[in-house]
Amino acid sequence: MIWIQICAALVIWLSFWSLIPRDEWWIRGADFPRLQILALGIITLLAMLFGLSDWTLSTELLFLGLVAAVAYQLKMVLPYTPLWRKQVQKVKKAQANPEQQISLLVANVLTPNHKYHLLIEQIKTLKPDLVLTLESNTAWQQALGQIEQDYPFRVPVPLENLYGMHLYSRLPLNNTEVKFILSDEIPSIHTCLTLESGVQVQLYCLHPKPPSPTEAKDSTLRDAELLIVGDQIKDLDQSCIVMGDLNDVAWSRTTRLFQRISGLLDPRVGRYFMNTFHADYPLLRWSLDHIFHSTDFGLVEMKRLSHIGSDHFPVYVVLQTGRVFEQQQQSLEQTAEDEEDAQDAIQEGIEKAEKEEKKVVDPLVQPHKQQMHS
Repeated sequence: MIWIQICAALVIWLSFWSLIPRDEWWIRGADFPRLQILALGIITLLAMLFGLSDWTLSTELLFLGLVAAVAYQLKMVLPYTPLWRKQVQKVKKAQANPEQQISLLVANVLTPNHKYHLLIEQIKTLKPDLVLTLESNTAWQQALGQIEQDYPFRVPVPLENLYGMHLYSRLPLNNTEVKFILSDEIPSIHTCLTLESGVQVQLYCLHPKPPSPTEAKDSTLRDAELLIVGDQIKDLDQSCIVMGDLNDVAWSRTTRLFQRISGLLDPRVGRYFMNTFHADYPLLRWSLDHIFHSTDFGLVEMKRLSHIGSDHFPVYVVLQTGRVFEQQQQSLEQTAEDEEDAQDAIQEGIEKAEKEEKKVVDPLVQPHKQQMHS
């Protein structure tokens, strides 16, 4: 049947289209719906096996191409299932130490969303140590004013351009900087927090632009911002957490390169996808909201929270630091080629930013603005 052949050709095309080493949004967009492509590929494979009776040479070649495409998609998504080895250990009850733990809630609230009470209820129920809101503007800052008494350390960056962010913390924050790494429109929060045990944790909160026809024509600045932070992290000798809406999926080449460059771990590996976007369309979801951490953290709890009226689901993660995890967990192996690829992407992003923003970019050391309330 013709529809089987069309579906097979579509799966093959989308699968190998994403292998093209280009940054344009209409190429990078193929990174996102891998689960959907895989599902369509498996259905089409079964339809070919049990629905076709007249096999020709072209049909056989199409079938082989489909098998290769499905195998490739499986390779990309299987690490985020229980079939894969866990990258981060689960903290056992006997190991639990609240003073060494940190609980994080990350929520892309969607600026025009006015269902403030839904997020506030989650915060009051879970009582996380840190709350990071993304796309939060002045209206959201005013609505979240009722939680401020519980969060004495705050970093507000209210913006109306869908890239505002607010950080609320029960734990002390030090050396806090709000940086506009590659664009005067896109902030990021860089700070150091102190756990109850006294352990200091470097924290990066990010929300780069996605490659799309309405946001950025390519992924160059997004990729460069993430890799700039990863390049900075690799030289740190302390606990570290990166969290936010990275507008990239966990299995993309950039996110995997970021992990190898930074040495950070992903608690989803060996567990589940935790797809957070799009909250309104169950069949069109992928993981855009991330929490990566250094090898000295184990996982206490991780879950996707209920709908808050946004196009993203919030994410809640509890981590515990300890030498036992650092001794038993290993970061992904970095190669010389990784370093070269990362530096090339960073340089390309800096050059693009200097051309488009008409400014000199010094992303590693120069914060463009600093805000902190406590």
